[in-house]
Amino acid sequence: MDKRKGTCGMNVGIVIVSHSPLVAEGTAQMVRQMVGEEVRLAWCGGDPDGGLGTSVQAIIDAMESVWSDAGVAVLVDLGGAESNSEMAMEVIGEPRSARIRICNAPIVEGAVMAATEAAGGSSLATVVATAEELSPL
Repeated sequence: MDKRKGTCGMNVGIVIVSHSPLVAEGTAQMVRQMVGEEVRLAWCGGDPDGGLGTSVQAIIDAMESVWSDAGVAVLVDLGGAESNSEMAMEVIGEPRSARIRICNAPIVEGAVMAATEAAGGSSLATVVATAEELSPL
């Protein structure tokens, strides 16, 4: 997981969750290339044994590493990543889980757009809505 954090602690944090660590890392690299260090960003991918999959604990760690009172937007690639992200939110619990949103958006494009909005200081609702505008109907 990428532990590097951006400089704006009050901006929405971004988490990228993929079944493939290479996809997650590559997406994070694209976000950094486009947005720089202006947003708190973490990624996780792969199962604990090094195969394809996701890990609830890795997702929790990613969410906590980018935590901001402004919230956290999570971009996922497939259904398992979404369900494990939901479980991670349950483990984190209220009141913090109320400030975490899973975006229904393509992982790469959504992450770039969400990070761009977050870097500009947009609210969690705006960050999520901007990412989700990319979703097909």
